[in-house]
Amino acid sequence: MSYQLALERRKALKSKLRNRERVFGGWVSYPDPGITETFAKAGFDFIAIDMEHTTISLAEARQIITSCHAEGVTCLPRPVSHNNDIVKPLLEAGADGMIIQMVETAEEVRNLINITKFPPNGRRSYGVNRAHGYGFDFDAYITDWNDSSSLILQVESIKGVENIDSLLAFDEVDGVMVGPYDISGSLGVPGQTNHPLVREAARKVVEACARAGKSVCTQIANVTPEAVEDAFAQGYTYVILGSDLFVLTNWARQTGAVVNQFRKA
Repeated sequence: MSYQLALERRKALKSKLRNRERVFGGWVSYPDPGITETFAKAGFDFIAIDMEHTTISLAEARQIITSCHAEGVTCLPRPVSHNNDIVKPLLEAGADGMIIQMVETAEEVRNLINITKFPPNGRRSYGVNRAHGYGFDFDAYITDWNDSSSLILQVESIKGVENIDSLLAFDEVDGVMVGPYDISGSLGVPGQTNHPLVREAARKVVEACARAGKSVCTQIANVTPEAVEDAFAQGYTYVILGSDLFVLTNWARQTGAVVNQFRKA
């Protein structure tokens, strides 16, 4: 994919997020780039790489980013930490932005802006790698990056919920992703993502994002038209639809049920 096309797609995603338009993301948890290429055929606005809860390495993530771009889809990794040692190589590999897990304070947001944005917005250092077209697109990349890349914060603890207004105060933040599993744990009801306390916490984030004009997302494990409509009805502006892990798990359960049925016959 040419630099200009990559830039256009990156800017298109950011514009949709900024305007709170409906955006649809995919999610990959397995490192095989063939899975990413298959998912990319679905027409997602972006594909996220889960590096927090998987064993996907930096080298494997680079292959996934390349696969996304080969199919004309933007790619937003979710690194395992807020550490520049992890974030910087993903950016240099050509990621179009970041989804950052477990953001709880304004100080953390400021640090994330520092490591993901070039001066004057942040302190990202200058180098040459795949993101810069190995030097061919260096000037254009460093000029365009701050205004075209996307920064999404995951709010997934009651502390993050309580601090949501301060997290959204930064212009560089394009959107939020609610993490109900970790919110449930922080509220003492782990795994109960539909518990009233969890739903109330999520509602507070959704309403804060509406006030701040920021996009807000949830992930739908079992993708149906009804589930997507329900998410939009709750005030979410974009959704991440399932994941390769969920797809395979659901297939294994269904197939296992068939196997057991015929074993008992």
